Amino acid sequence: MKYVKWGLSIFIAFVFVQSLFFKFSGSPETEFIFGTLGKWSGLAWFGQYGAYMVGIVELIASVLLFTRLHALGAFLAIGTMTGAIFFHLFTPIGVAQPAFDAAGKVVGNDGGTLFVMACLVWLSAAFLLYQTKRGDREEVD
Repeated sequence: MKYVKWGLSIFIAFVFVQSLFFKFSGSPETEFIFGTLGKWSGLAWFGQYGAYMVGIVELIASVLLFTRLHALGAFLAIGTMTGAIFFHLFTPIGVAQPAFDAAGKVVGNDGGTLFVMACLVWLSAAFLLYQTKRGDREEVD
């Protein structure tokens, strides 16, 4: 089971860390997602700073997954991905996100890849938390 824990932790961290470039660089994808959410919510500051806040939480979760505080990292991952899944399903951003070319023009959509990755990270983190809780009970018995 140790290898499953490490594998899922690596998967979650990979998804989070590879997305940091987009969140911290102001990419067209990020501007579309967080700009749309800022307009939809009426919180203009979220459109400007939301990506940075989410990126910082994802970075912290990624680091914690490889420490003795791995359960906290998994918990942060679940919280972050719960928000992502909610916003994909119940706001104007939708499930399929626009795909942009190097010039920032829409050239298609991602076919829901971003949404699917959020769901997979959520499931992985939930499994890690379940295993952590199960392991705690087995140690007490």
